Amino acid sequence: MREVRLSDGIIALSPLRLDDAEVHLAGEDEPLVRWLNGGPGTREGVEAYFRHCREQWDTAGPLRAFGIRVGADEVLAGTVDLRFAGEGLAPGQVNVAYGLYPSWRGRGLATRAVLLASRYAAGEGGEEAVIQVEPDNPASAAVARRAGFTPGKQPQSKDGARFDWYIRDLRAARWGGGI
Repeated sequence: MREVRLSDGIIALSPLRLDDAEVHLAGEDEPLVRWLNGGPGTREGVEAYFRHCREQWDTAGPLRAFGIRVGADEVLAGTVDLRFAGEGLAPGQVNVAYGLYPSWRGRGLATRAVLLASRYAAGEGGEEAVIQVEPDNPASAAVARRAGFTPGKQPQSKDGARFDWYIRDLRAARWGGGI
């Protein structure tokens, strides 16, 4: 796999690595567990997921999971992932999911990560980015709006959960907004 590294000069995105597991586990808090992870992580579970993420990169699978990295040392501050296929997604739609560790929130880093990841998705053929937000998560909805996403449909998943969708057109003719 060619190593992917995206940067806007403030943050960098690069694939998650096994050596990120410890920082990831240390950064988990109740909001990350609730909104993103679906349950508290274990070292074994996080390492297995990160290996899966690497396999997805190596095989050009539908998942592209990035670490959000900050500073000259590229400290792991959170994650952003793209799914080029999934429940409820139409062909050309890419799901964007993100989370920051507590000490990195409130600095605009999630918005930057969403913008960088969306540009990457556009370059990989994505036509429309979708952020699915639980209605009780206004911080995530605010990130979506700051990144230029607009409210869309409010579908119900197979398990009965409801999500507010935020959508952004990724086609080259309309992309071009900066940070």
